[in-house]
Amino acid sequence: MEEGEAEVKSAGIFSSLWKYIAGSTLVASLCCLPSVVMVMLGLATVSTGAALSDTLYWGGDGFGWFRYTMLFIAFVSVIIGLVMYFREQGICTFDEAKRNRRKVINTSLLVLSLAYLLYLLFNYVILTELGIAVGLPWESSRDAYTFWK
Repeated sequence: MEEGEAEVKSAGIFSSLWKYIAGSTLVASLCCLPSVVMVMLGLATVSTGAALSDTLYWGGDGFGWFRYTMLFIAFVSVIIGLVMYFREQGICTFDEAKRNRRKVINTSLLVLSLAYLLYLLFNYVILTELGIAVGLPWESSRDAYTFWK
């Protein structure tokens, strides 16, 4: 395989899976995203947004299930995207998956890693900075992560 063909094939992976990767990132970040959006649009006060994000992230008031459910839904959406991608590639049975084991494993690891890294970047960097910019009291969470220093 030539170098140009490899670039085209890897670009095809991202073009058909980007919606599952980005969608899973948004779903996994639903503990903090609504607070930032509601405060940015003026639909909630800063104190209401902070209380909502604390409740959804830390699981207060009986919402301990919420964050883990969103992470599970995000993981399942990436898996469904991978299955659909491999079926489009003609890998529909376990025998075909065994024959293309290297492609299946490498693509799956790449997509799962990208989805996780995008979640970390979006949730803990972008949303934290946006939240601080709109007045949410999240400076302590910025200081708590070593990759900020």
